Amino acid sequence: MAVPRNLSRRMLSAAALASTLALLGGWSAAQAAVVTVRVTAQNVAPADGIAFAPLHVGFGNGSFDAFDDGSAAGAAIVSVAEGGSGSAWQPAFASAEPQAVRGTIGAGGPILAGVTRTLDFTIDTAINPFFTFASMVIPSNDHFIGNDNPQAYRIFDAMGNLLLNQISQLASQIWDAGSETTDPLAAAFVGNNDLRTAQNGVVSFNFSELNAYNGLSTGAGYVFNNNLQAGTEIFRIGFEVLAVPEPSGLALAALAICLLAGTRHRRQV
Repeated sequence: MAVPRNLSRRMLSAAALASTLALLGGWSAAQAAVVTVRVTAQNVAPADGIAFAPLHVGFGNGSFDAFDDGSAAGAAIVSVAEGGSGSAWQPAFASAEPQAVRGTIGAGGPILAGVTRTLDFTIDTAINPFFTFASMVIPSNDHFIGNDNPQAYRIFDAMGNLLLNQISQLASQIWDAGSETTDPLAAAFVGNNDLRTAQNGVVSFNFSELNAYNGLSTGAGYVFNNNLQAGTEIFRIGFEVLAVPEPSGLALAALAICLLAGTRHRRQV
């Protein structure tokens, strides 16, 4: 039986509309994987205690491994642990993961107790869902915080949903790079950081060694007191997805309205 011409046109129009909506829906989903996230770095250690050099961070695919517990520290993590600059850490990250998004939070100076710093990043969460960080603990010769497992912190799923909104670091999670001998006269923030003696050790957890700097005047003008217990919280890294317009959703709605209007007009004709 022959299909009436007007019905055939309606069927074609409906099929075209459904196909277009499906196509745009898929494109919209792909666009939703790209998000802007605000990363907050906060020093929550006790007053007159440890500070932190600028926090080096990156969102990547989880393959950049800056250091390993029990192994000798390489140039990447030494550039963080001994001077806070990250001059080798950042290039090593970029070389290992060319598509990673990297940055430095608090580049203007040390992150003192009670201080918060933020930085915004635009992330394709389907490509770079993992978060890596490193910062020198000061005063020290070669102490730092960071993750030795590059896949320890998955922040996003592939659709851009936030899986983790905060990373907390305790005193027991302070690393000793084992690359420089503890010497208050040569320690950053309390001595001459250009003076150093190689230790030739391995990376390990060690916060009690910071007691060596107690009673010394810091670069910020206060007298240092370690005052840390293993369970003392010292640092927080927060993640917040910022509310931004989604152009794909607006385009989808506008096109759907146009297609429906065109279909009605043809029916009237």
